[in-house]
Amino acid sequence: MSELPQIIVSGILTGGIYGLLAMGLSLQYGVARVLNIAHGEFVMLGALLTYTIYTGWGINPLVAAAMAGPLLFGLGFLLQITLFRGLKALAAPAAFEGNALLAAFGVLYIISYIGLIRWGGVPRTAYYLNYVVEFAGMSFRFNRIVAFAVAAAIGVAIYLFLTRSRLGRAIRATAEDPATAGLMGVNTNILLALCFGLGALLAGIAGSLTTMMTAVASGIGFGNTVIALIVVVLGGLGSVPGSFIAGIIIGIVSSLVASLWQPILVVPVYYGILLVLLLVRPTGLLGKK
Repeated sequence: MSELPQIIVSGILTGGIYGLLAMGLSLQYGVARVLNIAHGEFVMLGALLTYTIYTGWGINPLVAAAMAGPLLFGLGFLLQITLFRGLKALAAPAAFEGNALLAAFGVLYIISYIGLIRWGGVPRTAYYLNYVVEFAGMSFRFNRIVAFAVAAAIGVAIYLFLTRSRLGRAIRATAEDPATAGLMGVNTNILLALCFGLGALLAGIAGSLTTMMTAVASGIGFGNTVIALIVVVLGGLGSVPGSFIAGIIIGIVSSLVASLWQPILVVPVYYGILLVLLLVRPTGLLGKK
């Protein structure tokens, strides 16, 4: 048990990436009402674009993330104003979420096969800042500390943006009641696209940070979608701070299970937590009743 503190801190560092990933999905569902099952594919694109920029041009992965991010934001923005806005205009309100989910499955397969054609299925490594630092008797890879710091900084920035800025308040109003927000002069169509693009951007940054620490491949998308879904439900659907907190919790759980039990049991434990939560507190940690 002398290793327990290091295991927990390691889980917190991993959880920062999970939280960032889930915040993007929470924005997309909480505001645009699209359960984007293709969310993990934006992680894959962010990771492999960062890998390509870093290995091909020798550009720092953190700078590469800033270069790839606008591309992913633009892709998410475009998907919302074309595909999902079109579905919303054609479908009855009660049928929109189901239709959007089916459309997102199509997007998942299209992006995943584009990734497979472009980069193949072989895992690729582009470690950055991959050296060990020691603190309080614990040892960690420096890239994991940097990745967590970046994820936490972005998480705080998003939270302040949503709670303190005028545009953030408009986004929250649109999430609560889009019809009333529209009557108050809010351009809800643009805000929905903005949130969808921002969600894609956050997923891409999570992928870029992952590239610094581990091997990435065109097949990593679906696994990241599963993690994002579990974290979002745990934190509370539509709750951005809840998603980040839940990401930390899931990171700690995964680290404990992998280190003290069996790594292969991490995903079953995720689902066990999810099932218990749905029975005990279906609204999640910070979700509204």
